[in-house]
Amino acid sequence: MPEMKKIATRESYGEALAELGREHENLVVLDADLAGATKTGTFKKVFPERHIDCGIAEANMMGIAAGLSTCGKVPFASTFAMFAAGRAYEQVRNSIGYPHLNVKIGATHAGISVGEDGATHQCNEDIALMRTIPGMVVINPCDDTEAKAAVKAAYEYEGPVYLRFGRLAIPVLNDPETYKFEIGKGIVMREGTDVTIVATGLCVGNSLEAAEKLAEQGISAEVINIHTIKPLDEELIIASARKTGKVVTVEEHSVIGGLGSAVCDALCAAYPAPVLKIGVNDTFGESGPAKDLLVKYGLDADSIAAKVKGYLS
Repeated sequence: MPEMKKIATRESYGEALAELGREHENLVVLDADLAGATKTGTFKKVFPERHIDCGIAEANMMGIAAGLSTCGKVPFASTFAMFAAGRAYEQVRNSIGYPHLNVKIGATHAGISVGEDGATHQCNEDIALMRTIPGMVVINPCDDTEAKAAVKAAYEYEGPVYLRFGRLAIPVLNDPETYKFEIGKGIVMREGTDVTIVATGLCVGNSLEAAEKLAEQGISAEVINIHTIKPLDEELIIASARKTGKVVTVEEHSVIGGLGSAVCDALCAAYPAPVLKIGVNDTFGESGPAKDLLVKYGLDADSIAAKVKGYLS
């Protein structure tokens, strides 16, 4: 794959908020003492009166966001995924999910690509937690273009949305001039006939690179980008499985409860097909450079290609 411009989706989040803020006066941003890291500081510089730093009190922040949403505001509550989905889970469930309030949760620093921050901050369980909350939309964009479009779509959607962003700069795969984002609709990034690779987040780019490596070995892999894990584009996944006969899921998340589990649920009900789940295998992460961790946990292009080839053989 040729060298592409790389941008961390947390950067995209901050820029998208600032852009949307110019268009919508009811958009407010909350942060838990992490505006520099989550990049909501970009919004704060332009609209300081609409940025609320709640301090290191994530659960309280979710309650404040819930209250603001009942007053006509559209709040984006922002913090690391570990704190948004983990520490504040009860408040997200009971104060936002249960009354189905119009709150958007911007969760940055998800997955093992958080790197040196280590296992305590590398949340590989957030998708599983959020997709179990009734009515919660779960989005995990694959690049800068998709992340910005996802933030806009989340604002326009009436109801709770969990947006997952990363710390690591990743390739920009989509052209902002032609890209169209629709909640709940996956995208076929590459046509194939031998196997379907269903990927999400930063794993989309790595899966496309893996598909190129597989093509050199005579294996035709279809790559689907599932940016919305809930609601899942079951129709697209089932159609691809019917064509190729075998499915592989790839995610920077635990293989328990995430994209892989959602895909298995869909296929089991409508078109039983063999599925290989590639992700974090029931273990915690560890401290280290993000790229090295992706290799160690088998989420780089070479590892994905090798696993797919072994699966097919």
